[in-house]
Amino acid sequence: MKTFDYDTAFSRHIGWVTDSEQQRLKNARVAIGGLGGVGGIHLLTLARMGIGRFTIADFDVFDVVNFNRQVGATVSTLERPKIDVLSEMALDINPGIDLRTFPEGIQNDTLDAFLDDADVYVDGLDFFAFEARRQTFSACERKKIPVVTAAPLGMGTAVLVFAPGGMSFEDYFGFEECADETEMAIRFLVGLSPAMLQRGYVADMSQVNLAERRGPSSIASCQLCAGVAAVETLKLLLGRGGVRLAPRASQFDAYRMRYVKTWRPGGYRNPLQRLMTLLVKAQLAKSTTNKR
Repeated sequence: MKTFDYDTAFSRHIGWVTDSEQQRLKNARVAIGGLGGVGGIHLLTLARMGIGRFTIADFDVFDVVNFNRQVGATVSTLERPKIDVLSEMALDINPGIDLRTFPEGIQNDTLDAFLDDADVYVDGLDFFAFEARRQTFSACERKKIPVVTAAPLGMGTAVLVFAPGGMSFEDYFGFEECADETEMAIRFLVGLSPAMLQRGYVADMSQVNLAERRGPSSIASCQLCAGVAAVETLKLLLGRGGVRLAPRASQFDAYRMRYVKTWRPGGYRNPLQRLMTLLVKAQLAKSTTNKR
């Protein structure tokens, strides 16, 4: 019976990276907050790239409604903690992973410990986890830890990277000026995908309700997110360059087979960003009216 060997397990990665770079990946630490739709597949994708150290946080358990998109959701894992299931899956890929777990999720009093020694933070939090996300991004900015966030939108992905030299999370999204959570959700949605490529093929707008924290999802978009986020993380860890920092963003929509790069200086204050925000508000209001 063959035994696990790191160099053999990730030897097919060599060529895209050098032997010395693979060793750097082995010794790198990536923190991931949230292990749901994108967080779980981020962990497994990065583990298969040979990242050797992770810090993960999640407080939730698997439910039937997770089956359409979450890699750890199966009949055998129902009602099991996501952090336990994904830990087992990651260690089954690489038994040598140095894994720190935070089963209470992202908490303000353990945030510094969660980010301790992290080289990159990959955002896997639920779309509506605004307070936890703001706290985590602020702590990363303070500690100068790059942040990669890839959003599953429609049948595609939009990616933003926050790091020293780029715009801050708060300046880009402008959450401090939001009157309520719905406004925050709209600004977050528009900020994540300034091109809004997914707008043209929503089959049933009645299923999109930000006030009720509800919207459709797809495993296709989650898998695209994982690939894009993994490459951005690799470039950051290896110092390869070529990472576009906020207020620059990128979106690829597989349904429309379109890729768009955007630049929104001023973030949410940018006139184009404000216009798109108004259009999204109007579309959501129309959808709400049509349901009555």
